[in-house]
Amino acid sequence: MHLKPAIRRLLCLLLSLCLAFTPLELAADIYQDLPDMGAASGSVLTPLQERQLGKAFMRYIRATQKVIDDPLLDDYINTLGMELVNHSEARGTRFTFFLVEDPQINAYAGPGGYIGVYTGLVLTTRSENELAAVLAHEITHVVQKHLLRAFHENRNLSLVQGAALLAAILVGTLAGGDAGLAAAIGTQAAIQQQQINFTRQNEKEADRIGIDIMQQAGFDPRAMPTFFARMGRANSAYATSLPEFLRTHPVTNARIADALGRAETYSYRQHEDSLRYLLARAAIREMTFQDPADAIIHFRSALKEGRFRSQAAARYGYALALHRAERHDQAAKEMETLLKQHPQVVEFLVTASRIDMDRGKRKLALKRLEKAKARLPYNYPLRITLAELYLRAGKPRQAQKELLGLRRSYPDKTRIYRLLARASADQGRQGESHQYMASYYYLMGLLEPARLQLEIALRQPNLEEYERARIQSQLQQVKSEIEQLKREEKKH
Repeated sequence: MHLKPAIRRLLCLLLSLCLAFTPLELAADIYQDLPDMGAASGSVLTPLQERQLGKAFMRYIRATQKVIDDPLLDDYINTLGMELVNHSEARGTRFTFFLVEDPQINAYAGPGGYIGVYTGLVLTTRSENELAAVLAHEITHVVQKHLLRAFHENRNLSLVQGAALLAAILVGTLAGGDAGLAAAIGTQAAIQQQQINFTRQNEKEADRIGIDIMQQAGFDPRAMPTFFARMGRANSAYATSLPEFLRTHPVTNARIADALGRAETYSYRQHEDSLRYLLARAAIREMTFQDPADAIIHFRSALKEGRFRSQAAARYGYALALHRAERHDQAAKEMETLLKQHPQVVEFLVTASRIDMDRGKRKLALKRLEKAKARLPYNYPLRITLAELYLRAGKPRQAQKELLGLRRSYPDKTRIYRLLARASADQGRQGESHQYMASYYYLMGLLEPARLQLEIALRQPNLEEYERARIQSQLQQVKSEIEQLKREEKKH
């Protein structure tokens, strides 16, 4: 039986659990630490193993879903998420929040603290409190290990079967459908277990603890029952096309009542929407228009008729649409107005600099970002954008310096490796460039392109022996994963 491409990628990435590969480094052998998922003793994943599982899952997500790579949106969702994490029992633990460009109303919590939120859900929220409610709920699922508990109920699955099952639970129909997954896993037990979902008790616990997290972080805890009640009322409206979020997080009247009762134990606390939330929604809204001309009409009409919650956010969306339509001078004019009103807002500094670069104002663009970086030296969107503009300005050394610093803090950001590959190539270091591209493709879940890049790197002249040995080790790991995938396909 031929497997669907998405299922092939799923198995490929899950098999990589046995060969953990980190960019440009040979990971330690983890075979001795792997749990026996079929053992009657009921082994539990260690924190290290859960992180490895999470990384493999994230590679699968990148290979099959449109994970948003925009530094501003990425930084916003992670800043909001970590604000909540730092007011939970997981304080000090690393979580990774990411946005998926998809109109579906959905969110999920993966192993290792990976939490995905669909853009459709962000646009459905009516306040930052509601978005925080969803994140707090998903954070609790991770902290309480709800998914791993459900996963561990079946003790007759092998490691690969169990890992595939866990991924199927997390992404639901995104894995290619029940039939495809059944073919990939190949056991009736897996077919039964892929129906595992969070229990009602899990959901109530996630609501209860999530509400506590919201209150401690300064958000309005009443937003959680309010949002879920609105989702619950959507049942009749959506009929057969029920949002995925409601399938995986079933809403009942009793659950809403319990959540409201919990929220009412706290005094009312007003939390106004942050400008960053409103700007993120405007940016996401602008992305929903396939033709930038339609986005221009939408935001221009909203500004003219006063149909906005924030004039700054509406003007920002208008500027983004103008920029995408390559009407750079008009876009720059809008950004100039915004910067006069909000001179320190990172979204405006970054966007204005991108626009200036596109309209030939390179010195102005670089000077603005360099000045902003001096004030905010650890800001990811500022630094990654500055590195990109350095490359466009023909300054690869400055770009590489920024990127190497960012890689130490953000080792899993795919954008960093893609830019490092370009910076190395621009300096004539082709072997290094191909290694960075191999890391980029691997993190994207694309094993064949990663293999090709490593093979090209090996053919470069004047390689040092230690570098050749490192590349060969990486190549062997990638080839091993590809071969395991081929063997698995032949079985089905």
